[in-house]
Amino acid sequence: MQQKKKAEIMDEGAMRRAVNRISYEITERNHGAADIVLAGVRTRGVFLAQRMADKIEEVEGIRPPMIPLDITGFRDDQQCSPEDIQLPEIEDIAHKTVIIVDDVLSTGRTVRAAMEAVLHAGRAQCIQLATLIDRGHRELPIRPDFVGKNLPTSRSETVQVYIKEHDGRDCVVILDAPTGK
Repeated sequence: MQQKKKAEIMDEGAMRRAVNRISYEITERNHGAADIVLAGVRTRGVFLAQRMADKIEEVEGIRPPMIPLDITGFRDDQQCSPEDIQLPEIEDIAHKTVIIVDDVLSTGRTVRAAMEAVLHAGRAQCIQLATLIDRGHRELPIRPDFVGKNLPTSRSETVQVYIKEHDGRDCVVILDAPTGK
């Protein structure tokens, strides 16, 4: 098989601007940061949520709580027993808006699992969704509230987000499907 071709869609500056814009939109739509919680979907969503929390704190003077979400036990493509499910540690979300943060939104199945994880932790006043990349291909009726970039792709392409804290660099690339040669 030949190597996949790469096309860089966002560089470090474009990613920073997208995260900053999403952070501003979050505070504008929610009338500040006092009643929001950022829930980053592991792995890269956690780092994006941390960056958003940093920007919101810089602008609003309030750092929203940030929790990492491990959605493994809530996925519909894996069988887990109830004792395998790890719930996020959230003190009280009853009067909070929980914003699920993920790197790429495609079919919506990861977001469905993240919503399930949040609902198992408590009943949030509202759940919103922020994603760096929305590539379409929905299998579930899920729509993001905050989007860094809409990126129409074919199903054979893969969108890969690289985060400096995890991957050593910031960028978003599209990988073509491998060829059979």
